[in-house]
Amino acid sequence: MSDTKAEADRQKAIRAVEAMFERYRKLADLRPHDHIDFDREVMNNLKIIDAGLDGSVSYELFMSPSFSNLNDVMHGGAAAVIFDMATTTALCPIARPASWEFMGGVTRTLNISYLKAVPIGITVLIRSKVVGVGKQMAMIRGKMTSLNEKVVYCTVEHHKVNTPVLEKHREVRVKWDDEFERDWLGKEAKAKI
Repeated sequence: MSDTKAEADRQKAIRAVEAMFERYRKLADLRPHDHIDFDREVMNNLKIIDAGLDGSVSYELFMSPSFSNLNDVMHGGAAAVIFDMATTTALCPIARPASWEFMGGVTRTLNISYLKAVPIGITVLIRSKVVGVGKQMAMIRGKMTSLNEKVVYCTVEHHKVNTPVLEKHREVRVKWDDEFERDWLGKEAKAKI
């Protein structure tokens, strides 16, 4: 693959992931102002650094005090929310109409192995990769490390079940929707020929 094609694919994958964040924020803005979604802190602070059309995504995340427990390290429950969102978004670049679209279904299991306490006040690297995907089930693996990847703090195996996009979510459009529809309508038309 040429460098130009590889970079175009990378940018497309990043746009697919960013679209989930854009739609999430638009939907969150429709909620009552005093309603704070459990995952909002994560969605507002994950910084996309890379993505691939193979179902991979990498983030940086600052471990703010809102993720801490009384021991001043990341709370295990915070890790679950962080991994839930960071692994689900790996499905965005491989989504198809009616298959793994916005929010990528629902969690069946989320198995986290905590290897080392994550100090509050540092920035971590989170990498997620889809390792298996079908019409109804998907499995994504992820890990949270130091930025130089020398320290592995925790790993995850996330199993998801595909579910239809809620109609009220589909009504909230983002720029990516036009590209997504154009790509898939074009492929469907070619398949009929």
